[in-house]
Amino acid sequence: MALFTPGRRWQPPFLPFKKEAFGKRLLRKVERWTKGPMFGCRMCGNCLLQETAFICPMECPKGMRNGPCGGSTREKCYVDETRPCIWYKIYERAFSMGREEKLLEVLPPLDWDKVGTETWGDVIRSIRKFGTGAFLKSRFSKDRVAKHHTWEAVFEPVRQPKWWQGDALYHPPGYQEPVSQLESGLRSGDFVITAEVSPPLSTATGKLKRDIEMVKELVAAINFTDSASASPRMSSMACSKVAAELGADPVLQIAARDKTRSGLQSDIVGANVMGVHNVLCISGDNARIGPSPTSNTNILDMDAIQMLWILRRMRDEGIYLDGRKMKSPPKLFLGAAASPFASEPRFQALREQKKVNAGAQFFQTNLIYDPEGLDRWLEELYKRDILDKVYILAGVTPIRSKRMALYLHHNIPGVTVPQQFLDRFEDASEDDYEEVGVEIALEVIDQIKGKQGISGLHLMSVGWEAIVPRIIQDAGLG
Repeated sequence: MALFTPGRRWQPPFLPFKKEAFGKRLLRKVERWTKGPMFGCRMCGNCLLQETAFICPMECPKGMRNGPCGGSTREKCYVDETRPCIWYKIYERAFSMGREEKLLEVLPPLDWDKVGTETWGDVIRSIRKFGTGAFLKSRFSKDRVAKHHTWEAVFEPVRQPKWWQGDALYHPPGYQEPVSQLESGLRSGDFVITAEVSPPLSTATGKLKRDIEMVKELVAAINFTDSASASPRMSSMACSKVAAELGADPVLQIAARDKTRSGLQSDIVGANVMGVHNVLCISGDNARIGPSPTSNTNILDMDAIQMLWILRRMRDEGIYLDGRKMKSPPKLFLGAAASPFASEPRFQALREQKKVNAGAQFFQTNLIYDPEGLDRWLEELYKRDILDKVYILAGVTPIRSKRMALYLHHNIPGVTVPQQFLDRFEDASEDDYEEVGVEIALEVIDQIKGKQGISGLHLMSVGWEAIVPRIIQDAGLG
């Protein structure tokens, strides 16, 4: 375990891909020998320690560089239960030090040309560019504001390269008219319903089309998961195309787990051509919880926040990540997942604010069975002044059995099923499980739909699409 990082190094330090001059090799070794024992440094080439409360985020098995995933808990990392959630530790220390606002800056993905190389050289060059004498003089200044500006003038260019230009500010959409049926409904103030239809396991699309036809007149948009639980199915892109052809408004889900930054940008341009404009950016379940053989778990090429940043700039600035201009930018309504119960509400609220700043215009939350607990999360969002900047669709799933209830409660990160609901399944007969699940869903919806800050519902049927029409009707949402 490193001196300042409360967890052991997830993987060995990176090595450079190219041969370097002797001076750079020497500096790299000195940096590694110094920062390794102190911070568990993996030599990522873009050190973020000052922004992450001096805990290295590269200890995270998912490679998250902008905050925790939806599975963040106080107790442990859900990918590797033998280690703590490193981002929970980062948030905990940042809040105790009064440095939590530093966590709002949208930080870049790795530049793999720099991975394995030193960072100190970049700092030295930045100091020289600013003026060595002026920088050293500022260190002894009593003017805290000037001291801070000098520090940022040196270190911001190091952590924020020109191709990224991340910041901690809110960026409103750069367009006026809604680009999708979903966005139009939310802007009008309607209580909007979206539903999830499970992608098929094979190339057969008969049931997929029937499910789309069954719910499309009842909901504003239909989601298609992107290999949920790291288990392959028909792609969200293909399902979204089928839905668009049937006259439905699809929500394309993109899991960072299976995407590179070049693949993301090309897929989005193609999706727009197919009539897909709603995009939900998620980091995705780790491959460790998927079927064997396990795919690469070492690092994500980018996280959900970085995806939002890239896509927002494509849409509003008409540029690719590498700076190339496009004549016809994609038209996008950008969304993200939110986890009200993943960890402390104040931690999650800051994470949600960062997503909104990066470009998220709507949230679809994780499963909610505790409407009172939802209030605490909404209160923290209110304190961060973002409730009027994002539409929130509360996630609800009807539970079909006692086994499913226990699985959700014990195995799904960020989901808690209250004991009163578990007891109702315990007291019911197996033949009544589905009816109990529907009753619970309707009770939860009844408590959620009047809450200030909630713009609608996201119904996740988990393969039980046939129940969606009944829930919408019995909940009075038709």
